[in-house]
Order: sequence, then C-alpha cells, then structure tokens
Amino acid sequence: MANSMKTIARKCFPKAIQVTDRFHVQKLTLEALQDIRIKHRWDAIDMENEQIKQARLKQKSFSPEIFTNGDTRKQLLARSRYLLYKAPSNWTENQYQRSKILFEQYPDIKLAFNLTQRLRDIFNKAKSVQVAYTKLAHWYKDVEDTGFKAFNTIANTITLNYRSILNYFINRSTNASAESFNAKIKAFRAQFRGVKNVEFFLYRLTTIFA
Repeated sequence: MANSMKTIARKCFPKAIQVTDRFHVQKLTLEALQDIRIKHRWDAIDMENEQIKQARLKQKSFSPEIFTNGDTRKQLLARSRYLLYKAPSNWTENQYQRSKILFEQYPDIKLAFNLTQRLRDIFNKAKSVQVAYTKLAHWYKDVEDTGFKAFNTIANTITLNYRSILNYFINRSTNASAESFNAKIKAFRAQFRGVKNVEFFLYRLTTIFA
C-alpha cells in the first residue's frame, strides 16, 4: 500500500490492474488486535507488581489470581497471543478454554477479535467486487462505532486504498508468486556473496528463470 510502490508499478506496468494483497490488509488488523492485548498485559504486570509491593509492606505473602485453566492474569494475556491469530475452528481444546476466559475478562479483546474475523470472512466468502464493497462499508461503520484508535487507523487506510483492495475480488489475485520469485532471487544472489556486475546478474536471472 506504499505510494512509492504504487508509483513504481504504475510506471513499469501502466496497463496493469493494481491489487493490494489481502494478507497485508489482514496483517494490519492482527497487529491492532495484538496491540490491545499487549496493553492489557502491561496493565496486568503493573497491577501485580503493585499488589506484591503492598503485600510486602503488610508483611504478607502474595498469591496471584488463578483462573480455572491454571493461568494467572499475566499468563492468560501472554499465552493468548497465538490463538488470536487463528480462526476459532482451528483452536485446540486448551486454546478454546483460554479464549473463553480471556473474552470474559476483556470484552474489548473479544470485540476486536470479532472484527478481525469478519474482515477475514469478507476476503474468504465475498464472490464479487460489489458484495465485498458493501460488506467492507458495514465493517468500516462497525469499526467507527467501537472507538478503537488502532482499528480506526486501519479503516482509514482501507478507505484510502479501497480501489486496489477491491481489485482482489476480480480474480482473487495475491502476490504469492512474486514473493516466491523474490525469495529465489535472494537465494541466488546469496550464493555469490553479493553482486558486482548488476547487468550480468540480471542476464543470468533472465537466462535461468525467464
């Protein structure tokens, strides 16, 4: 979604339809979700440190709150990292129990997780540009209603790039092949510990991979 990359693509391939890769869009929402979790984790650390301090002043032993799955509050927030990346259908039994406790304790994380899953469903299930446009508009409105700063930033980013994002639904194109080819080029370059003659290097690439 960088403007510099769009300019390069427009100059090199003027007749091409530009598509913003869906996985970059989803990555933004996942990072926003994790940001909310991390803030709660720091709050939990501060709260526990304060409780330990108060217990010492009163010369008492400190015992942290333990949930039904055996996690303390800090552990709950730390160990929930990976389950938030997954769809609920892919959770293990332990992750399902942990998510239930997490969402009960932190409704805002549950709301942010649902927004993330809804965006994933739009990319997975929308069959046309028109349907995707309508669903994205509803998703944008729901994000605004939550008041989450991180998600509002993402929603604004989607608004600024909505044309190239919606182009995904024409042929459901991703940049997976480009990423794969880029990895091949990097591996090829690494074999020679760098490149001095760029023109000859490009010739070799063309000869081998074209």
